[in-house]
Amino acid sequence: MRGWVSESLQGGTSHFLRGIVMSGPLQGIRIVEMSGLGPAPFACMMLADLGAEVICVDRLAAADSPEPVAADIFRRGKRTIAVDLKQPSALQAVLRLIESADVLIEGFRPGVMERLGLGPEVCLARNAKLVYGRMTGWGQTGPLAAAAGHDINYIALSGALHAIGTVEQPIAPLNLVGDFGGGGMLLAVGVLSAVLNARSSGKGQVVDAAMTDGSALLMSMMYGWKAGGHWIDRRGVNMLDGGAHFYGTYQCSDGEWVAIGSIEPQFYSLLVAKAGLTDVDLSTQRDSATWAPMHARLAEVFARRTRAEWCTLMEGTDVCFSPVLSMTEAPRHPHNAARQTFVEVQGVTQPAPAPRFSATPAAIDSPPARAGTHTIEVLRSVGLDDDAIAALRSARAIT
Repeated sequence: MRGWVSESLQGGTSHFLRGIVMSGPLQGIRIVEMSGLGPAPFACMMLADLGAEVICVDRLAAADSPEPVAADIFRRGKRTIAVDLKQPSALQAVLRLIESADVLIEGFRPGVMERLGLGPEVCLARNAKLVYGRMTGWGQTGPLAAAAGHDINYIALSGALHAIGTVEQPIAPLNLVGDFGGGGMLLAVGVLSAVLNARSSGKGQVVDAAMTDGSALLMSMMYGWKAGGHWIDRRGVNMLDGGAHFYGTYQCSDGEWVAIGSIEPQFYSLLVAKAGLTDVDLSTQRDSATWAPMHARLAEVFARRTRAEWCTLMEGTDVCFSPVLSMTEAPRHPHNAARQTFVEVQGVTQPAPAPRFSATPAAIDSPPARAGTHTIEVLRSVGLDDDAIAALRSARAIT
């Protein structure tokens, strides 16, 4: 039964109707997730949304965490066991679980899983078809592989951070480029590719997903443009980095902002017309010498009206216009509301599963669960009997 959730933000039910049987495209795939932070849990959340059975292996202490679990969105749709992997009996129970899995995903520094007794050699010896997904910043090899780091460090090394920001300094684009776009999504694509291969070959493999690699991959277009002479290796002087007046943000009279992306000539012509700039030579759009003065003119024009007034004039037209919405505003925008881009689960507004599937719709199977909620049922599902479970409890190896 899928589709446990949820309420739409308009008070009715969402696409993810409680009680309707749904089968996501990944139904039948079992994933064991070693509990961690950031990109690996994000990847597993997406896979759970798409129908995979995800079982999160949490630390024993996490079961007693006082933190509210409903806001831990990455835990939605997953079952969870809480174990003490320092206990040999708990380690064997987790290996038993891994034997039943299609995928294992971990996001620790290189060597941690090996020291726990759960490295690729051990796991693949127990399950030859296992896809072993490894999510790190620097990758499993290379001079920096063992070093600490965060998203900002990984995208700095790939050239991405240098390209994003103002003329004066690079600015981190939240942790979207490394952790999530170049991390979690890269891992999900890699793991699913390896699952397809395992189903035809009968052989699993290790997937080494590194945020340095992923964020570099996301920069492919810019590297191509640079090679072709269409990108200058400085910020604020290119078409897509804030240099062009027709691709950027402008502040309105009420202090709010709008975004303009009038790249194509016909869209630029409409922008100029709706902005009331009757004396602009449209043929100079791509002449970078005109960008700074035109930016100043457009800034002065947009400052004359409120964001709502500009929306009335431009939104939904071929100007390529949108209001810059806060996270509070975005879920209520009519377009997002119509598509149910956001849902509410246990009072927490959050992005809905994506993408959309016509025949096998994605759904949030269950709300986030506290660590260890499903320990007993999961262990029983892999063949541990009541005596074995009682022994684990007696040894304080499980909750």
